[in-house]
Amino acid sequence: MKPHTTAPQATGGLTSFYEWLASLDKTRTTGWRWRKNGLVKTVNIFGKLYVTRDEIERFNTRALNGEFYREAKTPLPRRVAA
Repeated sequence: MKPHTTAPQATGGLTSFYEWLASLDKTRTTGWRWRKNGLVKTVNIFGKLYVTRDEIERFNTRALNGEFYREAKTPLPRRVAA
């Protein structure tokens, strides 16, 4: 009998969405925003979110092509009421 493992390969090409976010050092909130904005598609299996290897590859390709690039906004200094 094979021992139970939580490695991504053990789930047939599916990786836990939150484990994938953790590997990118991103928060659950960032993941929620990415899903909300359609940047990454997830699979819901019995209430747990997964992401496919193909979707991870698509996301990485889009990121490397600069599709998510946005100019950084520099905050303005606070005005002090006189």
